[in-house]
Amino acid sequence: MTALIDQEDDNPLQAAERDFVALGIAAAAILLMLATGGIVLPDAIRSLFGAGHAPDHLLASALLLNIALTVFGWRRYRELTSEIAERRRAEDQARLLAATDPLTQCLNRRSMIEATEDLRKRAAQRGEAIAYCMIDLDHFKQINDMYGHGCGDEVLISLCQKIRTLLPREARLARLGGDEFAFVMPYPVGHFEVIDDLVIRLFATVAEPMQLREFTVEMTVSVGLSTDHDADGTPGTVVDAGVLMHRADMALYHAKKQGRNRHFWFESSMENELRFRNQLESGIRRGLAQQEFVPYYEQQIDIDTGQLVGFEMLARWHSEQLGLVSPEIFIPIAEEMGLISQLSEQLMDRAFMDAREWDDDLTLAINISPVQLRDPWFAQRLLKRLIETNFPPRRLEIEITESCLHENIGLVRSMIISLRNQGVQVSLDDFGTGYSSLEQLRNLPFDRIKIDRSFVRELREPGTRSRLIDAIVALGRELELPLTAEGVESEEILTELRSMGQIKAQGYVYGKPESAQKVRERLATQGRLARVTPDVAEPHNQQPGIPRAASS
Repeated sequence: MTALIDQEDDNPLQAAERDFVALGIAAAAILLMLATGGIVLPDAIRSLFGAGHAPDHLLASALLLNIALTVFGWRRYRELTSEIAERRRAEDQARLLAATDPLTQCLNRRSMIEATEDLRKRAAQRGEAIAYCMIDLDHFKQINDMYGHGCGDEVLISLCQKIRTLLPREARLARLGGDEFAFVMPYPVGHFEVIDDLVIRLFATVAEPMQLREFTVEMTVSVGLSTDHDADGTPGTVVDAGVLMHRADMALYHAKKQGRNRHFWFESSMENELRFRNQLESGIRRGLAQQEFVPYYEQQIDIDTGQLVGFEMLARWHSEQLGLVSPEIFIPIAEEMGLISQLSEQLMDRAFMDAREWDDDLTLAINISPVQLRDPWFAQRLLKRLIETNFPPRRLEIEITESCLHENIGLVRSMIISLRNQGVQVSLDDFGTGYSSLEQLRNLPFDRIKIDRSFVRELREPGTRSRLIDAIVALGRELELPLTAEGVESEEILTELRSMGQIKAQGYVYGKPESAQKVRERLATQGRLARVTPDVAEPHNQQPGIPRAASS
């Protein structure tokens, strides 16, 4: 930052010329005053003592004028000098404000690029490498929401001070924006441990509780690192400040994706991963517009009778560029992009139309994203879709994961009651993997509990009994809640489940999820298609020219 601030006036000669004019007026007046004074003053003194005639009036007037010009010129010179000094201070202040962050007084993003490039060149002359470190405060938005932006600003100032105390003198620290900071520093080539040790000390320092007024705030940070040298110690090709910042940002993204509160050095695979994510994001937007997301259906079987009782809808993406994409890949990204509600509603419309062709006693189960349950109008929009597609609410079962119960328990309870009042069944999905309590199970009006596949998988060995499943079965029996076991993949698991009571099961032992057309063919062979299909309008997102059943 010193190099940025020490640059003086852009045109110092112009200021000097202004000073010279004012000083020249004063100097000329002084010279004239001395010349006229040498004539006027002796005559004036002799006249005063009666030894001569009075001085010439014209010369006396010229002397007085010279005195006045001298005083005026000197005062003007002093005023110009003061004005120039004030202007310089203002320019320095403006330059400082343009180069620094007003809240934390460290560099800003623009000046950080210049400082990084300057430090990189000086480090190269000494045979050193530089490390660019990008720091992001984890869950900073929650601090602002809980304690206010004033406390948030105090947290940022404190974090900046903590980072600054750990950095060597030559390092440069910047606030890039929001809760994102960065520093750049030199280090001996090949000795990455110097930077790693500093980052570990940074984690320990930041983790110390921070006392703010009446609040105590605990923080963690995620860190991404990049360097201008390769792993073998050779200088990297085409590495400048912009490249270092971009690579550190990708490493930071990787650190946050891996769970936050950790640090990673940039690797070329991260760039490929980020490029693939960008490809997925653009593909998801395109896929929504082109109806590439389709519902698949997994059978749900009554274990006692072996009868098909319904299907669970699963999302699949038939991408034109990527082929068939698993929901484990695209659903988390769609949630982060804020498109999961649009995607889910598009799938539900198609699933409701598909399920209308099934026998009337077959149910349809649909997973609901936690993002959707944050919308207070979700229940109303779902019921509206049921009416538009003429699908009976009693045949619909929505599945809510345990993690949804802790974000806004009052809103979730209101939605569950609203849906159940219209005949929709509500299941607690992935039971045992989240944080639901017995109190919530007792107070929230669920219709069913789904046992998570991770517990069901423990029954693969013959004769093996899972105490957790036994406890869940006993709990369901006491609460009078029917059970569904998911992830049933073998006959051994099925045999164990049969001995536990009345349970509905789904899994690969009954076959893999199928498209709407495959399901229709299966039900046709079983004689379980609806005898009469109500004549209603196609949903607004139906692809033109594609039969309703085959479009899935």
